[in-house]
Amino acid sequence: MTATRERIVESADTLFYETGFEATSFADIAATVGISRGNFYHHFKSKDDLLCAVIDLRKERTRAMLDEWEKTNEDPFDRILCFANILMTNRAKIMAFGCPVGTLCAELSKLEHAARAQASEIFGLFRDWLEHQFRALGARDAALPLAVRILAWSQGVAMMATAFGDEAFIREEISSIRTWLKEHPDIPSTA
Repeated sequence: MTATRERIVESADTLFYETGFEATSFADIAATVGISRGNFYHHFKSKDDLLCAVIDLRKERTRAMLDEWEKTNEDPFDRILCFANILMTNRAKIMAFGCPVGTLCAELSKLEHAARAQASEIFGLFRDWLEHQFRALGARDAALPLAVRILAWSQGVAMMATAFGDEAFIREEISSIRTWLKEHPDIPSTA
């Protein structure tokens, strides 16, 4: 990927998150990158092409983050907590703009956009990774429902944090997630 193309995708990613896909124009992105619209069209023929590149970037970053959590945490319990703690790590942006994955999926669903399935694959990466962690904790058949539960819980926390802008709420919910993990009967080997 060329440096200009990378800057376009990075800028679009930020603008799609902070402003919304539909509300962001080529002109907005070109102005942020500091290029002409003609140069923009040299790299992307349509806004949908750019959206696909943004989704690919988000999937790539999600995979890298999950891989990093695997490398830096031996215990699957701690890995799951990394997932929960992302709410606190990104709290300022979440309180201002919501979850980047959730907001994009919601917007594309409202638009009945063809890329909505591609965007939801990011949630699939989290779900599958969480299922793997729960299996490693010994949850077996309950691993997938537990993964979906914690994923849904985190999305609810992100939505409420956006609505109320309450950092203390995020901290309380992460604490509740930790307690839930430690006490859940389908997770036999938690720390």
